[in-house]
Amino acid sequence: MTFLYKHTQIGTIILVLLAALLPLVFFYLSKGFVGMAASILIGILVITVLFSTLTVTITTAQIKCSFGVGLIHKSFSLSRITDAAIVQNPWYYGWGIRLTPRGWMFNVSGLDAVEIELDSESYFRIGTDQPQALKLAIDEAIEMNRQL
Repeated sequence: MTFLYKHTQIGTIILVLLAALLPLVFFYLSKGFVGMAASILIGILVITVLFSTLTVTITTAQIKCSFGVGLIHKSFSLSRITDAAIVQNPWYYGWGIRLTPRGWMFNVSGLDAVEIELDSESYFRIGTDQPQALKLAIDEAIEMNRQL
């Protein structure tokens, strides 16, 4: 499998927010609430493993977006993609997996995204810190796929 594009964005905002919860773990430990502290710590670890990064991979056949270790992912066949555009997400769209007025979105940090149009029916936004490079890679991959 040949990768045309592969980039992993670190969710700095998510990591900072999770790190801000660590004093709460120590507070509960100091009060003797080991179970509560352990629960919070496990929650922090699970969210970090699942949502701390977003990796976008483009091959000659598909685009794949995966969070963290890859348990949560979404793939799109290049043959289904009819257009791609650089967009700016409003701040209130947030981060993570979101349903927006224009369709679903995967995002770990920032407001920049590339919106792909699927079969002229639905849209999917991919949050990225490299919007120009991602759009260019998508456009090139679509063109290569059409030539095959």
